[in-house]
Amino acid sequence: MVPPEIMSIWQQLMQGLEKSVNRQSYDYWLKPLRPAAYHNKTLLIEVPNHFSRDWLHERYAPLLKHSFETLAGHEVAIKFLLAREVPEVKKYLSRPLDKLSTDLSALNPKYTFDSFVVGNSNRFAHAAAFAVADTPVKAYNPLFLYGGVGLGKTHLMHAIGHHILGNHSRYRIAYVTSERFTNDLINAIKDDQTPQFRSKYRSIDILLIDDIQFLAGKERTQEEFFHTFNSLYEDAKQIVISSDRPPKEIPTLEERLRSRFEWGLITDIQPPDLETRIAILRKKLQSEENSLVPDETILYIADRIQSNIRELEGAFIRVSAYASLNRTIVSPENAAEILKNILPPHKPKQITCSLIQQVVAGYYKLRPEDLKAKKRTRNVAYPRQIAMYLTRELTDLSLPKIGDEFGGRDHTTVLHACEKINQEIQADPSVQEIINELIRRIQKP
Repeated sequence: MVPPEIMSIWQQLMQGLEKSVNRQSYDYWLKPLRPAAYHNKTLLIEVPNHFSRDWLHERYAPLLKHSFETLAGHEVAIKFLLAREVPEVKKYLSRPLDKLSTDLSALNPKYTFDSFVVGNSNRFAHAAAFAVADTPVKAYNPLFLYGGVGLGKTHLMHAIGHHILGNHSRYRIAYVTSERFTNDLINAIKDDQTPQFRSKYRSIDILLIDDIQFLAGKERTQEEFFHTFNSLYEDAKQIVISSDRPPKEIPTLEERLRSRFEWGLITDIQPPDLETRIAILRKKLQSEENSLVPDETILYIADRIQSNIRELEGAFIRVSAYASLNRTIVSPENAAEILKNILPPHKPKQITCSLIQQVVAGYYKLRPEDLKAKKRTRNVAYPRQIAMYLTRELTDLSLPKIGDEFGGRDHTTVLHACEKINQEIQADPSVQEIINELIRRIQKP
């Protein structure tokens, strides 16, 4: 398990330490040490008990690491193993490499950096993820990605894994959800295989753990992940974490974990803007030959589904499948019918005084500024009174506030205008029709 060249370096290292370290300390702490295994630039050293492990880690790990790297000419991680853990670790490391690399890493081939659509909502997160994938550990460690469901966190996690596998093939990668980590721990405890569990998760180079928020409230799992995090971090291994919220907002998360998540870079992914949603759908359209989904339908879908990329892509797939099976071009009206059961309801339009002024001014062929000006001619004063009336009916603004919106007029002026228009509505059905038409225009989606 320990290559001859590594043993040779170890012997040289010990000869050097014998001359440089206090004799008593050397004989008691260093001389008994023996390499147990060497794997992927990690030297595993056997120790008899927890106290020895903690003492050596604190006092001598940096010295051993520096001395070994000086002799070897490359970086190395030093880890101390309890004697009882050594047989299981050796057994685990003796398994075929392809088994090791596929045991924890199940990357989706569709989730790559090339297939990720970059927009204003995710540009920084994408750049951070690519930096980590291009130069693991040297960029941001840990990298913490957070955002709502279906915004691309998992896509970026898989993309990091693919990029590292393609450019740094020697790295061992684990992509797991926090649920998988928890289940593995439960099974390990049940089967009395906790050392194997620890070895499996602490002998990797890149840990990509998704949906970390589900560790909240799981004290034993948090305890185990805390030590796994420490082990990987101290050995200069890359950690990437995703969550639906930032660390400080994850309830019942231990403070020591929260603080470690904040050691590196925290970046969020926001819901995509319209331009990004359109770009996502057009990218999917490129993968289809002879698509029967025109651009106006793409625009319709992108406009209606705003917060979730998975739902956005799901809606497109549904429309595209309908078009393909029926061999017909799908118009926006057709799409509305096809998607009627999954489209979110139209949100009520936010009605403001400014919107009312624009609509009323347009109806009477005026400019919105005219309604705020000091002009008192009837062709301006009457539309102004109607706009004041509609503002009182359709918004929550107080009379003084409405007066402010119309050039700083007194609240009594607003009250007079509202009473006048209300009287005209009662007396003249044509005024009611005008009011109804203006309300329809104001509320039009």
